[in-house]
Amino acid sequence: MRVLLIGANGYLGRFVADRLLADPAVQLTALGRGDDADVRFDLASGSPGALTRFLDAVHPGVVINCAGATRGGARELTRHNTVAVATVCEALRRSGCGARLVQIGCGAEYGPSQPGSSTAEDAVPRPGGPYGVSKLAATELVLGSGLDAVVLRVFSPAGPGTPAGSPLGRLAEAMRRAMQSGDGELKLGGLGAQRDFVDVRDVARAVHAASLSAAQGVINIGSGRAVRLRDAAAVLARVAGYGGALHELDGPPGPLRAAIGHPRTDPDHAAPAAYPYPDGCGSWQQADVRTARDRLGWRPRINLEESLADIWMEAACRI
Repeated sequence: MRVLLIGANGYLGRFVADRLLADPAVQLTALGRGDDADVRFDLASGSPGALTRFLDAVHPGVVINCAGATRGGARELTRHNTVAVATVCEALRRSGCGARLVQIGCGAEYGPSQPGSSTAEDAVPRPGGPYGVSKLAATELVLGSGLDAVVLRVFSPAGPGTPAGSPLGRLAEAMRRAMQSGDGELKLGGLGAQRDFVDVRDVARAVHAASLSAAQGVINIGSGRAVRLRDAAAVLARVAGYGGALHELDGPPGPLRAAIGHPRTDPDHAAPAAYPYPDGCGSWQQADVRTARDRLGWRPRINLEESLADIWMEAACRI
């Protein structure tokens, strides 16, 4: 099976590439903006015609799009998350390859949900920020394209390679600094939010399964369990061997509180008080993952403690 992977050097893309390369039946070609890509192409500025010519030459059976942006203003997010996907869809429509498209979406497309609830794929999306809006627009483009396509709505990925600007990455960095300086207490803000964390390696397994399946439409990829960031911090302290006290700060959003969900849209400024959750998902998110089980035969295998241990291992190397 010939697979074209877009965004192979990104956080998710690296693990998807590793998973595909481990399958002897897959012939993988990586397309991206970096020098180490098999083919250099910028989806945000490249033309559908140029991409169509490449598709016709390589003739992949599956195209997996892991590319996108989580940071930046609305214009940049739209360019990398929406316009780029429009380019992919148009190129596939023009091409004679007939490839299946696996698009990586995100839980932020749903927006806030009721505490205690599980969000299923038939929920009406109400993204609460520009990132979720740009990803939802991409999903709608894929679903309306007429292509053989599936969108995997990934909730909060965790595990090795977790970006330092993500909530768990910031927690690990704060703990590393506390241990390095010998602080006996760690004060953190914004730990009340609850998110559905899923290990990035489990996400890669889901992408692999989706590329082999005939499933179409939207499929949630998550653990099916919301975890309070305060509890994740306690687990992280245990795996790190941090014996100090953890104190949650009250008050307006600070650096850690502003990092709830996806990284801040503007890395140089804290989120305004009116938007304490920059991913636009409010205080609670939990995925209903029954569709992934039924249509992909997929279940998450790696628990959050293992994901946090891997995050800590990378953070500890910076001590």
